[in-house]
Amino acid sequence: MLNFFLYASPALIWGSTWLAIKFQLSQVPPILSVGYRFCLAASILCIYCLLTKKKLVFSLRDHAFMAIQGFSLFGLGYCMSYLAISYLTSGLVAVAFSTMLMWNILNLRLFMGQTVAWRAFWGGILGLSGICLVFWHELASLTATRGLIGLIIALTGAYLASVGNIVSARNARAGVPVTQANVFGMAYGSLLTLAIHFVSGGHLVMDWSVSYLAPMLYLTIFGSVVAFGCYMLLIGRIGAEYAGYVTLLAPIIALLLSTIFEGFSWTANAAVGVAVVLIGNLFILTPGPTLIRIYRRLQSWQ
Repeated sequence: MLNFFLYASPALIWGSTWLAIKFQLSQVPPILSVGYRFCLAASILCIYCLLTKKKLVFSLRDHAFMAIQGFSLFGLGYCMSYLAISYLTSGLVAVAFSTMLMWNILNLRLFMGQTVAWRAFWGGILGLSGICLVFWHELASLTATRGLIGLIIALTGAYLASVGNIVSARNARAGVPVTQANVFGMAYGSLLTLAIHFVSGGHLVMDWSVSYLAPMLYLTIFGSVVAFGCYMLLIGRIGAEYAGYVTLLAPIIALLLSTIFEGFSWTANAAVGVAVVLIGNLFILTPGPTLIRIYRRLQSWQ
């Protein structure tokens, strides 16, 4: 029962955060909203670390890598997600961001020399093919439609978030606990987004309405703190390989919510493309021996 709760909580929360971002797009610029969100999230996690007496002193080298993690994942990556949602429905952005699993494979190969498994390679091919199907109309027209612009922004954000994931793996191997790495990563990411906003001529703006504050608090407390805590507990109980399936469920939930609240219209291309993306992600997440057992089981049923 506890494992089910730990599975369901991050899946439901992360699946609904995309729609919450859509609700948060008001008179506050998206980049400034990202800064507010992670400044508050970093503060909450820092207080937690202080109360639980967790180590918060690290070397300058570790801080440099935590800054890279924060700049790419919590800073630029999330800025792209907020901007993409201003062009696309939240569900489509969630699907586009699920390509982060594919970018992880590429970045592990480029930066860490890790061998690409056959299942990961073909899963990535399937995932990208599915994205092409979903956005076939925009890609075929070869014009800068809002859909194509949103797709490019979302894919860029997914790649940047993937870079942050790779750096976070390095931080974990260097002995920096995940919670503390996120404290500083979120802090550095929020500082970057605030700097971008003000350097580009932005002003300090705040929307004190419930329609803005409620999504921001939901994104900060549940999306950035609670879901992450449940996910880490889940990894501790069943392992990272199986816990990773949470990332497969989140886009499905995001699409369902987008259909209900944003009127997302399902076309044949969209339905088939989303299915192909999810199958590709399933290939990436599922260990090779497990895929072989499933294949043999299916053969035995024929």
